[in-house]
Amino acid sequence: MRLTSKGRYAVRAILDLTFNSSGKPVRLQEISERQKISLHYLEQLFRRLRKGNVVKSVRGPGGGYLLARSMDDIAVKDVLISVGENINPARDIVGPVDVKDSTIEFVLTKSYFENLAVLMQEYLETTTLGDLIRKARGENKAVAAATSLSNNNSNININSNNAELSKRNVETDLS
Repeated sequence: MRLTSKGRYAVRAILDLTFNSSGKPVRLQEISERQKISLHYLEQLFRRLRKGNVVKSVRGPGGGYLLARSMDDIAVKDVLISVGENINPARDIVGPVDVKDSTIEFVLTKSYFENLAVLMQEYLETTTLGDLIRKARGENKAVAAATSLSNNNSNININSNNAELSKRNVETDLS
């Protein structure tokens, strides 16, 4: 499997749409600016995503794109297949005609990559946009909590240092 920029951009754009929608259509221009992806390229991707029933378009003022289904009903595989990505690493396994089935190495290699394809398919089918969004929101909360904790610890250290300095000053004054 070789994931091209088409697949990576499609997943990024769909995640951006999901994060920023709040039930309202999102304009491609906004996604383009946030993700630094060409508007023309996004238009091509979203045409395919609409045909693949991943997004739906809303016309008119305040129009844009929305997810066509719940974020928990759209797998990453749906996005990748909609834009034409090859998600099967075993699809292109070929060899010279005289080698194909005659060597154990070819058979083992073919079997290995076919098994890998099954695992990848399952992973892409079972990972939804909702899973990725929840994970990102959880990580953002964890980062914010860690930053807050770090800032609090810095304040505690500063306060402790100030208290230690005050204590030293008092001891020096008493001497």
